[in-house]
Amino acid sequence: MRWQYVLNVIGVLTLVTGLTMLVPLGVGFFYGDASINPLLASIGVAVAFGLILHLAFRGAKAEVLSPREAMAIVALGWVAIGLFGALPFMLGIGLAPVDAVFESVSGFTTTGSSILTDVEIVPKGLLFWRSQTQWLGGMGIIVLSIAILPFLKLGGMQLYKAEVPSPVPDRLRPHIRDTAKVLWKVYAAFTLVQVLLLMIGGMDLFDAVCHTFTTMPTGGYSTWNASVARFNSLYIDIVMIVFMLLAGINFSLHYLMVKGKPLAFWRDAECRFFITLVLVLTALVAWDIHGTVYERIGDALRYAAFQVVSIVTTTGYATADYEQWPGASQLILLLCMFIGASAGSTGGGMKCLRVIVALKFCYRELFLLLHPHGVSRIKLSAKPVSEDVVRSVIGFLVLYVGLYGIGILLVAMAGVDFTTAIGAVAATLGNVGPGFGTVGPTENFAHIPEAAKWILIWCMLLGRLEIYTLLILIVPEFYRK
Repeated sequence: MRWQYVLNVIGVLTLVTGLTMLVPLGVGFFYGDASINPLLASIGVAVAFGLILHLAFRGAKAEVLSPREAMAIVALGWVAIGLFGALPFMLGIGLAPVDAVFESVSGFTTTGSSILTDVEIVPKGLLFWRSQTQWLGGMGIIVLSIAILPFLKLGGMQLYKAEVPSPVPDRLRPHIRDTAKVLWKVYAAFTLVQVLLLMIGGMDLFDAVCHTFTTMPTGGYSTWNASVARFNSLYIDIVMIVFMLLAGINFSLHYLMVKGKPLAFWRDAECRFFITLVLVLTALVAWDIHGTVYERIGDALRYAAFQVVSIVTTTGYATADYEQWPGASQLILLLCMFIGASAGSTGGGMKCLRVIVALKFCYRELFLLLHPHGVSRIKLSAKPVSEDVVRSVIGFLVLYVGLYGIGILLVAMAGVDFTTAIGAVAATLGNVGPGFGTVGPTENFAHIPEAAKWILIWCMLLGRLEIYTLLILIVPEFYRK
């Protein structure tokens, strides 16, 4: 392990994080609010620390980046980004360190869980930074760095696989740097289109940009206490639903569509599963809440669709208090928190691709019980899935469920009631945002004990890096030659 090179790259990532604060600083200057000095100080600290690390280890070279080094850079880099991203919240609105780190990590991991009890009193420069953390974290700040920093191209693929862990990583171009650029171009194009559509619907530029910055990364931070429900607009709800769905689909399919291959969506087994799942669950929830919560079928469909799409894509916006819905609807939404969006999307959760492989694996086991000498291959989109991928998927799901159980136990031991612990861990490990109990769609995480907040912070990081990249750091073999 070449720790000098690892620290060198982490220094660069910290420097990049500090420089991205220049945009919200400009917003603060435009509105003349109280965010200017805190952002200036935060930029100074992050840039200075990043430069010191980079210059101290600038002599470290790496012709080839090993998987261990890539995982160390990504895991420790995300920790550093979360810590330095917390500075504006500490200096600007006086949050305690754990609360500031919670808000920052929740932003960068696109979780959307918040400890802010009144976001409407936060200066606009800091609100913009809060939204921007999600936009940067959605596609990945390390993927962004690969796209813009030439010296990272040598180990780019290893870094890409560590930050965007997927059973089958997509490589759209021969060079990973070009792949990173393509992904960010598609991401930015969708962002621009959504901003324009939201402004047509009546949002001002600030709200339109902030809500787009938290829709495309499936983050869910809002500039209003009532979230998207504040606008009470069917048009805005539809725009948000469409773009949450787009964000929940593998971005490589969007690229193929731009290249003139729209049928790629239908040919992709995961995309078909994802869209079918959304339609079926929306219909079930709408049927359950029609007559019990909403008298009109149109209202039932509207609110069911928004909540199902928001939760299954792990965006976390809310236009209704789903904790007041019947138990069956709540259980469906809890299931959505686990399933999540597509691999290669900005959504969290276990990912539909893994769910499909696991279901096919279970079917194959049943088939082999009936036909012990039979041959059955797991296929996706008519292509066989290697046994290495199947093993990785099953291992991931076992780890996910196991860590979920451990998380509930630890959070409950920290003084949180059982229902809230179940909802809070599901919401943070799945990068969803709102949960159940006292952290539902109309509450926040401010009242959670400090020890439990630190546990939930690690749950967010585990969920965003999909467990392996972060968990590998505690394996002793990782540090051996």
